[in-house]
Amino acid sequence: MGNFDFIKAEWPGVYEACSQAESYLTNDPRTACMHARRAVEVLVMHLYELRQLPEPYKGDLAAHLTSPAFKNLVGAKILGKLLLIKDVGNQAVHRPRPIEPHVAHRVLNELFHVVVWAAFHHSAHPESVPTGQQFDPRLAAQSAPLSRAEMQKLAQKFAAQDEAHAKALAEKDDLLAQHEAEIAELRAKVKAAQEAKTLTDDHDYREDETRDAFIDLLLHEAGWALGGYNDREYPVTGMPSTTGKGYVDYVLWGDDGRPLAVVEAKRTRRSPLEGQEQARLYADALEAQFGRRPVIFYTNGYEHFVWDDHPAIGYPPRQISGFFTRQQLERMVQRRETRRSLADEPIDTAIAGRYYQRRAVRAVDDAYDRKQRQALLVMATGTGKTRTAAAIIKQLVDANWAKTVLFLADRTALVKQAARAFVELMPEVPVVNLVENRAGTGRVYASTYQTMMGLAQQTDDDGNRTFGAGAFDLIVIDEAHRSVYAKYGYLFEHFDALLLGLTATPKDEVDHNTYRLFHLEDGVPTDAYGLDRAIDDGYLVPPHGISVGTTFLRQGIRYDDLSPAEKDMWDLMDWGDDGPPDSIDADEINRFLFNADTVDKVLALLMESGHKVAGGDTLAKTIIFAKNQRHAHFIAQRFDAGWPELAGSFARVITHGVSYADHLIEKFGEANEMPQVAISVDMLDTGIDVPEVANLVFFKPVRSKTKFWQMIGRGTRLRPGLYGDGDDKKDFFVFDFCGNLEFFQQDLPGSEGSIQKSLAQRLFEGRVGLITALDRAKGDSSLRASAADLLHQVVAGMNLDNFIVRPHREWVERYGERDAWDELTTEEAGRVVDELAGLPSATRDDDEDAKRFDLVVLRRQLADLEGDAVLAERLREVVQQVAVALLGKTAIPSVAARAELIEDVAGDEWWVDVTLPMLEQMRLKLRALVRLVEKTKRNPVYTDFADELGEATEVTLPGTVPGTDMERFRAKASAYLRSHESNIALQRLRRNRQLTANDLSALEQMLLESGAGAAADVERAVEEAHGLGLFVRSLVGLDREAAKEAFGGYLDGARFDVHQVRFVELIVDELTLNGVMEPGRLYESPYTDHAPTGPDDLFDENAVDDIVEILRDVESRAQPMGA
Repeated sequence: MGNFDFIKAEWPGVYEACSQAESYLTNDPRTACMHARRAVEVLVMHLYELRQLPEPYKGDLAAHLTSPAFKNLVGAKILGKLLLIKDVGNQAVHRPRPIEPHVAHRVLNELFHVVVWAAFHHSAHPESVPTGQQFDPRLAAQSAPLSRAEMQKLAQKFAAQDEAHAKALAEKDDLLAQHEAEIAELRAKVKAAQEAKTLTDDHDYREDETRDAFIDLLLHEAGWALGGYNDREYPVTGMPSTTGKGYVDYVLWGDDGRPLAVVEAKRTRRSPLEGQEQARLYADALEAQFGRRPVIFYTNGYEHFVWDDHPAIGYPPRQISGFFTRQQLERMVQRRETRRSLADEPIDTAIAGRYYQRRAVRAVDDAYDRKQRQALLVMATGTGKTRTAAAIIKQLVDANWAKTVLFLADRTALVKQAARAFVELMPEVPVVNLVENRAGTGRVYASTYQTMMGLAQQTDDDGNRTFGAGAFDLIVIDEAHRSVYAKYGYLFEHFDALLLGLTATPKDEVDHNTYRLFHLEDGVPTDAYGLDRAIDDGYLVPPHGISVGTTFLRQGIRYDDLSPAEKDMWDLMDWGDDGPPDSIDADEINRFLFNADTVDKVLALLMESGHKVAGGDTLAKTIIFAKNQRHAHFIAQRFDAGWPELAGSFARVITHGVSYADHLIEKFGEANEMPQVAISVDMLDTGIDVPEVANLVFFKPVRSKTKFWQMIGRGTRLRPGLYGDGDDKKDFFVFDFCGNLEFFQQDLPGSEGSIQKSLAQRLFEGRVGLITALDRAKGDSSLRASAADLLHQVVAGMNLDNFIVRPHREWVERYGERDAWDELTTEEAGRVVDELAGLPSATRDDDEDAKRFDLVVLRRQLADLEGDAVLAERLREVVQQVAVALLGKTAIPSVAARAELIEDVAGDEWWVDVTLPMLEQMRLKLRALVRLVEKTKRNPVYTDFADELGEATEVTLPGTVPGTDMERFRAKASAYLRSHESNIALQRLRRNRQLTANDLSALEQMLLESGAGAAADVERAVEEAHGLGLFVRSLVGLDREAAKEAFGGYLDGARFDVHQVRFVELIVDELTLNGVMEPGRLYESPYTDHAPTGPDDLFDENAVDDIVEILRDVESRAQPMGA
């Protein structure tokens, strides 16, 4: 008698594998797991055939388990058990590591749950299923296992049966027909039995065991075998309970036999936070026993937290994606003794020697020392972001904060550039470029985001995750901006590491969400060094803006303005389906219409007026920013035609669509190599470091302020001797033909665009919105059910092995059950969207046109529910346009079959009182036909009309002219002085005491030490303020009590009326704020608001003279005696 006897008669193949699995459970756990996997494989294939499920893209078990149709059949909970059996079975087959007995016991438990579920829901005899029982290991122990020879013979039998069955089905129609008849008969029996079933499934599927199995899986991925007698349920004493005893769910031991970590597991229905205090008490007990405090983990199987509460570390608990390896935990524990304060760690000035680089390093040091785990540096392009990052990396490595570091960038060229820089700056630190060497090992890893997204999924032959949660101690993010987090934010959730963000985007333009990711206040990065200051300091060269434009680029082309010959050319061109237009807007020039004369004139101006090298004979390195790929190639063709002696090498297109683009970038970056002119669309906008660039050409409009300043940054780098010995690069030209300089000179608000959500994500969000809107309106239940079905299919197709999906496991499992969608509340809908929309799913629809049509109809349904008549009308017109276009395709049979409906939809009557179900039925019937609607064809048009260059004008961009901005100088100096108010000379100045020459010297020294500007800036400020003391007083103001003392006689309410006292209080207010006041101000607002003709309205002549004298006395005290 065995645990699986109840399926022996109906499912002999499944039974045979199950019985073999339990027979080996006691003596051979590995073989038991192999047979359990075989049992699942037989069962799954039977269910596919029985329920007529579509075959997946591959024939293996994994593909069958994760196909949307199968996941929809079994539900998330049973699927989790199946995947566990499959994964452990694979380990048993392919890996030499033994399977621990407790793992095999868990696999057989899960197999029993699966078989009970399958037999109860999908057999012809559900009444015989023991739903009230659990797997009994004693019955398994009584089973007699086969000998090794018998087992091999059985495996051969299975293989032979499978092969013979497949061959028979493939080759013999009569056997196939017979088999189909048997299956059809079985389907009918199962259907009848299931419909007649009155029992309910009361089986306890032991979800806590499944949770533990998932925790085990995560621990296995981190290399923890959990095979020791003391790995689980480890007894401890000293607990605050009646007995003083407790049992630790998991203890992770070090090689020295002492605990490295404890893991407290809570039930899935409870918050993992409930285990925090219990885990801390366990850590106390183990520390008392072994003399070392373990790291604390607590989890409910869905959410996992780590907490190292040792005083030397002291980070608060934080959420993680998985557990750490033994080596990583040993490093964590070791750092409690060896990690030094970064404030005391020297900076390698050979790497980062400039003052602002050292300041940035110290700012990051301070942030990390204060337990912050994120830092963001804003540094202008060309000021050494990579050097600064390298200095921080070296500090963290030397101070035992970091052993492994990950540098991420969005392009291969930037990764190569950074890897070379790290090798050069830190030759003692092994650097690996993961784009080129994915199996390499080192201390610093450089990768693109895309490459690391793939590597984070991988496990080695032993099932250990190659790059798990604790793989890196620091992640450096190049060009940290919102699009990076929108696309690749999962990486920062997966890895538990310090974050260091680098960006050249001006701090006021950095996105709110970026600051939030780094836990910073908007506009206040960890440190900032802007373009204007870098130019002032002489570390970058300024742009020399030249705005030119042409008639066509600024105004477009009007047919009426062309010459007769050009009109003839216009009429003969192939304009596509719409025919020749009356005009072409400026925005469409170089988008689909390319005019040779326009490009020729732009190139001629560049070649004639651009900066030259080689004694003035060769155009200096130049980047031309083109509008699109076709435009870039057209520019290259016109260049080769105009300068045939330079054709083929001097000017090259470097875009993502060009082969060997990275090689061309490397050549462009070498001073004596071709090409000399790089024509790019987006590839060279950011990150490329070529100091020799002396000309930029804006041949496209840019309205993103962030992108514009990044593009300007391509020319700002210093280049000594660019024009010959001693003749350095002093500036660079910006030739602008599209009005960008004027736009940004006015400091107009830019348009940063939006992070485009995928169609699938928008459909998911829209359908959740439709469900909640229907619930509020108590609307059509069938439409709600249809939307819920579609959403459920998407979630059912999500693979929990995917590291992107895994952090959302609780929600995927919950809404992988169809019933959950029937219970969705309005309150929970927002969380469902946050957790599930946008996650990858095997349920996909590759018909983009159909999905766009779905979205239009879905938005129309929502508009109707929300009473938005304007939007509803606009969407009606969109649907009608599709219908009208389909009416022209009725020669196609599939369109002809729906002609009546299409004609109705194209007309207006159908839309009168249209209902939500009508819209849904229309969507379902027409969505597959939408792809037949031809897109309006617009051919590229190449012309050669005479264009005209506008007058070249110089444009100065704000913050790029060498020299200090006085407003910024005043603000920085004021902040510095106010933080040093205790200085004696400053106190004398603020308290209206007479200054001496020594006082002025001290004040001047303070200004220079503030770093607000150079000596020349101080001299300029003093000259404009008519004295150093007066300038400083204007920054720090006058002490209010000193101002009231000076005018004390006029504030006596017994001598002066309320109007006179209020007038004098206004003077005190101004002196307190500005430090000095010209007597002429008495005859301006706000004084004239109280006394229309000034003080003469309120005071007699002698009093007015006295007030003026007091003001002059206050001013004179800010200057030395005799000045």
